[in-house]
Amino acid sequence: MTEMSTKQDESQLPLQLRYWYLGILALSGFVTSFGAHIVATNLPAYAQAAGVGAFVIGLLIGVYDFAELFAKPVAGFIADRRGMKLTLLVGLGIFIFGSVLFLVISPTLLLLVRFIQGVVAAAGIYNAIKGAGYVIAPALGGYLVHTSGFVMLFVVSAAVGVVALLLSLFLPGDRGEHAELADDDDDISLRQFFVIFTERRLLPVYAVIVINMFLVGILFGFLPVYLYAIGYTPLESGTVVSIATVSYLLVQPLAGNLADRVAVQTTVIIGLLLAALAIIAVTFTTGVPLLITVIVAGIGIGTVWTNSDTMVSKLATQNQLGASIGAAQSFKEFGDMIGPLLIGALTQFFGVRVGFVSCGVLAVLFLIALARSRTLTTLPQR
Repeated sequence: MTEMSTKQDESQLPLQLRYWYLGILALSGFVTSFGAHIVATNLPAYAQAAGVGAFVIGLLIGVYDFAELFAKPVAGFIADRRGMKLTLLVGLGIFIFGSVLFLVISPTLLLLVRFIQGVVAAAGIYNAIKGAGYVIAPALGGYLVHTSGFVMLFVVSAAVGVVALLLSLFLPGDRGEHAELADDDDDISLRQFFVIFTERRLLPVYAVIVINMFLVGILFGFLPVYLYAIGYTPLESGTVVSIATVSYLLVQPLAGNLADRVAVQTTVIIGLLLAALAIIAVTFTTGVPLLITVIVAGIGIGTVWTNSDTMVSKLATQNQLGASIGAAQSFKEFGDMIGPLLIGALTQFFGVRVGFVSCGVLAVLFLIALARSRTLTTLPQR
């Protein structure tokens, strides 16, 4: 069966069946986002119980992204050559293993569990709708810790992973059953795969991604640390993080429409500036002003997120789409890893306020340099 005939067969799938497949993929994406945020939001409670400081919290957040940093482009490369379904199934299986592992090992080995979960998140990200996991995980995680303890986070994560894995078995293969994948002339070589990381026309987008994810790691990784320090319960903290996530998700369609009307460079720079300024201001607020500040931060981050993803997909060549998305995801994880590590170290030695302010100011300085660079100002329009 040729690739063209395969695409024709897929286009003739009944509408209900397409929605069924989309629902399964959405659940797979939910697993990765849920697993990441349900733990990260509740790390302050774990840190107190384990007797560790802010830097260890940053390390526990960063190691998840460190694993994804290398695994995502590899997953994209394998998916281009061997198919998305196999990559997804293997990833879900390892995620379940990593979650269950915490139940049988010493809690001090949480770092290992987070690394395994991070490797797995790479395999399921491309075809999945993950927003619900980002929204539900912080609030639900706070409730679980409050009522059942930290270990229940991993029980629930493993259970969701099992359901997603079983349902994913029903997904169709994304290549023809008799296709000779190894002989596909459109597959990229390993050398071409690594060249994607230095693709000149994608470098401005990669820079935007790194700055934005630097702020994401700080906001969603260390906002719970600040909230814990000012007396918020895990449930209250999770609710605040969920509110920030909702704002980040809801703004994305509007931000995409705005980028169609205004230069996309202007849109992403405004988004980055809003997020950076909100990060600087967050530790000076409580109550309603705090909610407003985190909502502004979420709006800024979401504005950049949706437009950077679209620019990567538009600029990548067709036979390098999976690998290009994988490379972009690695830059996301790099920024998402550096943010918690830096603010964790600053918080450990100088306090959480110094950490937030310093990282926000650093993001503004990088933003100024990026806004003045010729590479971004000459970026092609969508």
